[in-house]
Amino acid sequence: MAMSTYLATALLNAVFRNTPFTSPDTVYLALYTSDPTDEDIGTEVNGGGYARKAVTFTAPVVNNGRVEISNDTEIVFDVATSDWGTVSHVGVRDAETGGNLLYYGALATPREILTDDQLRFTVGGLILTLD
Repeated sequence: MAMSTYLATALLNAVFRNTPFTSPDTVYLALYTSDPTDEDIGTEVNGGGYARKAVTFTAPVVNNGRVEISNDTEIVFDVATSDWGTVSHVGVRDAETGGNLLYYGALATPREILTDDQLRFTVGGLILTLD
């Protein structure tokens, strides 16, 4: 997954310019039908019972020279009450609605979500890295 421009700017300012950055208390996984990009311009799923899901992460570990974290519990979205389209990307955001995109990435296999489908991410299925 890639870091958004918003988060990269905030971290660089915090570390190298002593500009305060307040970490969010909770982060949320969002689903997209198009690439959100560094600039947060993708199309997020909307309606049909969709809502972002809170996600928690493991402590950082080094894996093949990269520092990474992964989700420490299963992430289960509500059952779709209408078609959501083909979910091709995910994003980690700092608010349940609105807010800022922090990380984003493409799904290995995009998935069409139809009425009565339920999307899940297994423990460790969402990996964020820094190198």
